[in-house]
Amino acid sequence: MEFSRQENNQNSVIFLEQDSVKLSHTELKTPCFISRNFFTEVSLHSIEDIKKTSLFTLTSQDDIDLLIIGTGTSPQFLSAKQQVDIQQMNIGTESMNSDSACRSFNLLLSDVRNVGLLLL
Repeated sequence: MEFSRQENNQNSVIFLEQDSVKLSHTELKTPCFISRNFFTEVSLHSIEDIKKTSLFTLTSQDDIDLLIIGTGTSPQFLSAKQQVDIQQMNIGTESMNSDSACRSFNLLLSDVRNVGLLLL
């Protein structure tokens, strides 16, 4: 799915395929994490792999108030324990299919929000 272009200095999502995502200046294989000033491929392959410790190393690279989790073609949701663990980091979460996650991420990024995107 192709997305509208945002500012070039931001890590906005331009194009999403099944196993990769194209940002305004680079391409990453999924799973990956993207924020305003940081991006990296990750080894989290399912929603069950998301742990407080694995997220800390990602979210500490940039200010994140909200983490959007793209879970592929259909939405999947964090367990209650995962939600509590992430809330203890002062980070809100939203889980949705990956296309919706990319659109939401771009919108919030253009609105100068501290948002992170985790694509599984």
